[in-house]
Amino acid sequence: MKKLLALLVLMPALGWAQTNEDSIFIKKISDDVFQNGCAYELLRDLTKNVGGRLGGSPEFAKAIQWGKKAMGTLGANKVYLQPCMVPRWVRNGKNDKVAVVALNNKPTLKPLDALALGNSIGTPTEKGITAEVFAINDFDQLEKYKDHIKGKIVFYNYHFNPTNINTFTSYADAVRYRGGGASRAAKYGAVGMIVRSMSESTDNNPHTGDMEYNDSFPKIPAVAIGLQDADKLWKICQLSTSVKVNINTHGKKMPDVPAANVIAELKGNEFPDEIITVGGHLDSWDVNEGANDDGAGVVHTMEVLRVLNALGYKPKRTIRFVLFADEEKSGRGAQKYADEAKAKGEKHLFALESDAGGFTPRGFSFAVPPSAWNKLNAWKVLFEPYGGSRFVVGGGGADTEPLQDAFKTPVAELNPDSQRYFDLHHSRADVFENVNRRELLLGAVNITALIYLVDKYGL
Repeated sequence: MKKLLALLVLMPALGWAQTNEDSIFIKKISDDVFQNGCAYELLRDLTKNVGGRLGGSPEFAKAIQWGKKAMGTLGANKVYLQPCMVPRWVRNGKNDKVAVVALNNKPTLKPLDALALGNSIGTPTEKGITAEVFAINDFDQLEKYKDHIKGKIVFYNYHFNPTNINTFTSYADAVRYRGGGASRAAKYGAVGMIVRSMSESTDNNPHTGDMEYNDSFPKIPAVAIGLQDADKLWKICQLSTSVKVNINTHGKKMPDVPAANVIAELKGNEFPDEIITVGGHLDSWDVNEGANDDGAGVVHTMEVLRVLNALGYKPKRTIRFVLFADEEKSGRGAQKYADEAKAKGEKHLFALESDAGGFTPRGFSFAVPPSAWNKLNAWKVLFEPYGGSRFVVGGGGADTEPLQDAFKTPVAELNPDSQRYFDLHHSRADVFENVNRRELLLGAVNITALIYLVDKYGL
């Protein structure tokens, strides 16, 4: 009985000692990242010397070799490529053009800043297509006025919901117009689609992004326009009886091409068959440098590898650092990673990704068993000095989802502050100059701390 009472008295002290030990090590991580971290310099190299790297493009092939070489300098036990095939879509090297060409049947010329949506077809002739605009707010209005759509260009002026503090919630709501708006309009005879960019920015940069056609309906050209131009187009549609617009794009789908995930490993010393994955996606859109989406996640991943080696950390479990292929258009890289893991019968303990930008970290979203939350809640205090203590139910992102589906792997995603992300996302403004060095490095500190804790204690 005395021994039991002594153990009960000792347990809180043991827990405190454990937490204190982890706090000291995480401070070492932070100090080293801020003093010696190379994530910002790696991001500069990726964005300025490789640049935009649309999946399947020659630039993406260059990025794969860049990633393999860079990871090889950071102390991994091994670095290798995991081949996969990815789709290729091209703009054909020409500017996407949209202009208002007639108001109330009187010629005019009001160019609109526009970008063709990824995977969209080009216009059928060099002169593009010219048709009357039918402006609507949402799908409900599309259904209401479906008998008026035939032969027209449908303009969806659907706004981001400004009341959502987490802007990803607004994006998830609005992105359905980009993704499926063209086919829903084509169902009723539309010949083209214009969508308000998926953003709440104050500039006029159009935002591209992936869209998909429903094969049951005709394929029509699809573009996004900047927010200022969207407001102007909406206004003149309300004031005019007829507004004609010309769309001229050149997008084209090509045959699939070889690509690869870039993978580095630190081999586990105690449980080498248990795998922890941390990663980001190497591809970006073609109209920018992909600095926040997802260059930040790429260099976060590489910084975790660097700092653990710099501190002489020997992981219990095998940690894999993955730069995923073609997240933006197909998710083929992530699917290949999960399929190969399943074929080999691997045991995946945990997977974390960074794909929400290089902004100030606020915490993580998790999709984990209920039993894991006691452990996670106990860890929160360790993240408070570094701003990442907001742990919420939500899950990982697109590149961890196939692992979750295949193995029910617990997953998580870094959640930086989201207020500025969609000002830049998929637009020409997503460049290196719009990433803050300290914010980027602080994200790497938080990710490394979580990987360290999961490796040490499991989940």
